[in-house]
Amino acid sequence: MKRIPVRQAISHIAKIGYKALELTLMPTWDTEPRLLSKTDRTEIRKQIGDLGLELSAVMESLRLGPNTDQGMYLERLRTAAEVAHELSPGAPAMIETAVGGRPSAWEDTKGEMADQLRVWAKTLEALKTVLAIKGHVGNALDRPEKVLWMLDHVTSPWIRICYDYSHYKIHELDLRKTMHQLVGRSALIHVKDSVGSEQNYRFLLPGDSGEIDYKEYAQILSEIGYEGPVMAEVSVQLSEQPGYDAVAAAKRCWDNLAPFFM
Repeated sequence: MKRIPVRQAISHIAKIGYKALELTLMPTWDTEPRLLSKTDRTEIRKQIGDLGLELSAVMESLRLGPNTDQGMYLERLRTAAEVAHELSPGAPAMIETAVGGRPSAWEDTKGEMADQLRVWAKTLEALKTVLAIKGHVGNALDRPEKVLWMLDHVTSPWIRICYDYSHYKIHELDLRKTMHQLVGRSALIHVKDSVGSEQNYRFLLPGDSGEIDYKEYAQILSEIGYEGPVMAEVSVQLSEQPGYDAVAAAKRCWDNLAPFFM
């Protein structure tokens, strides 16, 4: 809902029936931290509470690896944690991000990425804020085994996973297997559909491809015992298209998912 003012967007989300939301803190959004005054943050926190919603996460776009400005990313991490605490002080929202990099450079860069993530983890420990890193097609962490390698080499309770099967489906990986690999270490789940190959893929609204069985998805979550948030995500491949209707998209996501997750 990038083009809808945040207070209106929150109202739409509650009216549709959602119980939780994620706010985007990246540049060009009206929820970018530098645009949120103390008054804005107080009013948004109150609105979320008054509507019976939970702010589960805030989204950033942070990067690990060679030739990245780690000073800048650490500052953005601190700022995101500040917003997370101010908007949901009882149980601070987690921060969610992909971490960039290239799959082809994984073996050469994974050690440096892990070292940098350890620094992030120490910062997050002091801030008492969880970071959920996302496996993402086209990024260094494009497959479950890479995500697990990173967690195992950083070993911090403040670093968790954002699981999003749409990225693994593009690699033709099995839903059940990837969920059993990752969901137990996940703090957040994103759901959307995807079609195509690694070289040519498209993301769709959850349920629109008909290729992901969300009844099975919910059943597996129950088997694993996952109790965290499940968030519908709309890709920029859709939201940047001419004529995109954010409220209609949110309603369609709800209609496609609610029968299985509510």
